[in-house]
Order: sequence, then structure tokens, then C-alpha cells
Amino acid sequence: MEKLRKEFPVLRNGIYANTAVYGPMYESLLDWRQEHDLDFLIHGSDMRSKALQVISETRDTVGRFFNCDRERVALVNNFSIALNMLLEGLNPKKKVLLLKGDYPSLNWAFENRDFDIEYVQMTYDLEDVIYDLIAKKGIDVLALSLVQWVDGFSIDRAFLKRLKIDFPNLLIVADGTQFCGSASFDFDASGIDVLGASAYKWLLAGYGNGFMLFSDEISKNVNLRTIGFNAANGDFEKKNKIRFAKLFEPGHLSSLNFGSLKFSMDYFVKIGMDAITFHNQQLAEKAKAAFLQLGLLDEKFSRRIGHSSIFNIKVDNEVYRKLESNSVHCAQRGDGVRLSFHFYNNEKDIDDIVKILKTTR
Repeated sequence: MEKLRKEFPVLRNGIYANTAVYGPMYESLLDWRQEHDLDFLIHGSDMRSKALQVISETRDTVGRFFNCDRERVALVNNFSIALNMLLEGLNPKKKVLLLKGDYPSLNWAFENRDFDIEYVQMTYDLEDVIYDLIAKKGIDVLALSLVQWVDGFSIDRAFLKRLKIDFPNLLIVADGTQFCGSASFDFDASGIDVLGASAYKWLLAGYGNGFMLFSDEISKNVNLRTIGFNAANGDFEKKNKIRFAKLFEPGHLSSLNFGSLKFSMDYFVKIGMDAITFHNQQLAEKAKAAFLQLGLLDEKFSRRIGHSSIFNIKVDNEVYRKLESNSVHCAQRGDGVRLSFHFYNNEKDIDDIVKILKTTR
């Protein structure tokens, strides 16, 4: 992974531990974006057919990347808009289970409607608590982030698969914004009914692009009313024959934005998602061990085996300013400072952060 670091100029300015806020631009993507806009500048509307091809190829790429048939892939500007569209078509009598403190755009979308909502606290045995609540409360929909935005708590994805087997009528809606791109993922084998993500974080694709992936069963539970000419591919005869996923694309899509998503996914494939997964896991294990030793992580994480590469360390404003003054790109979230590591980070980054933290104790 070391040779890839030169692609990211921001790394020359310090330690970039802030992918959970924004995935940095890299040089080869910038080159592609500049060439794209130059084509538009020179060729104008003659570029339309090429732009439509880019959108189609992006749909194929997303499907292959996550193992989901292209017909069940929706290209969306961001997860928040797509989730609100989805919930407009979901029966409001559904009983929904949410996690307290989950990402606001996820929870608010349900809370702003008339669903019957139950909540579960984030605990070390979260999966057991979720299972019991679903069994006892007759939950219809479980909606949660695969990785929690504040502290990197990672749901056991094998648990979600087992959950779907034991409760086949349960709809599982997942936000993958803080996960997708950080590790390999097989959607069709996951048990998840809806997986959505904005792609400007771990997929490094910039703002204005994301996706929704759907199981075969979801269209039986959701009655969407959104529609537009683009959803019918500009064909008057197809107004009443629009497939479910395309109803999330009523208007035109940007070939620059979604071409960036395709480019980044292709870039990740060239690196190798298995290699990225392994590297990020190694970083996560090292960081977790170091931060636990310093007593900087919430106690529940000492009782869990796995963790993402996002951490919230229990430090104050003075330590945050110390990290910033030492050119560590990070963010204040919740009651601490959030650090997040991706494949362009290395173990030295973690060692250097630990040295800084030790000087503040």
C-alpha cells in the first residue's frame, strides 16, 4: 500500500485520519475528471451519448463491486434523499427498530413519519439485544448503519444474515456510508434488503454520487410514487413499466459525478478489495489495542472482538488542538475526537498519533 500514498497529496501535509468526514481526492481521479470536463467543453451536446454510457457502465460496476444484479441498483445523489424516497412508499403501520445515536439522516427519516418506533441502546452485546427485541416486539423493519458514525462501532454482518434467516419477513435497511469501500462486501449473501451509501467517504468518489442496492423482495413491501422521464429512459411507452430501482432516478444524473464513482471502484479493484480489507483490518487491530491500552476507548469495545477502522478517543479540546497542531487531520464528534484510517494510512501513522497522545497525559 505504501506506493499508493503518492497518489494522495493531502498526505504530504500530515496524517490524514479523517476519511470518516471526507475521502481525499487522488491524482488519477483528478486526471479523469479533468479529461471528462474537457470533452464536455469541446464537444458540448455531442457528449450526451458518451455520458449515458458512463451512467450505464457505473450501474454495472456498482453491481459487480457489491454482487448485486444491475437491475436492482439505483444510482442516487446521496443516501439521505434516497432513504426519504424509500420511506414515502413504506407502510407507516410498520414497527421499526432503530439504534439510539445512529446517524441523524437515518433516524430522522423514520422519526419524521408515523412509524411505530422502538430504540435500542448501543451496548457490547448489541446483536443479542436486537435479536430479543425483534422476537418479543414483533419488529417489521430494522434500520441501522453498518458502522456507527461517531465511534466506529461495527455491527456483526454475519449476525444480520442469521437474523434474516430466522425472521424472513423482517426488512433490514442498512446505511453503508461509513463502511462501503473499507472492506469487501457481498450484498446478495448479506441478508440485507436495502443497502444505501453516499460515496464521498470510503469510496473516495467525491460529492454528488451514491447508490442503493435492493433485494428481490423489497418491491413487494414498498409502493414508490416517485417518477420522471429519466426513470423511463426517455421512452413514453415505458411510463408504466419502470423497474423498482429506476424509480429512484426520476431525473438526469451527472456523468462527472457517477463516472467518478465508477473510476474509484475500478481503482479499488485494481488495488484488490481483499488487500484493502486485510490492510484496514490490521490498522484497526493495531489502533484498537493502542487506544485501549491508553484507556481512551469506551469500555464496551474491550468486550467486542471486531471493530471498524474508525475510533472515538476520549480526549478534550486541548488534546484535539494538540493533534491539529501536529498536522493530524481528525474531527471532534460526540464527547471525543474521531480518528479514521483507510488503505493509504500505515502503522506509522498510528504510532505517531499514539506518541502525540502520550505527551498530553
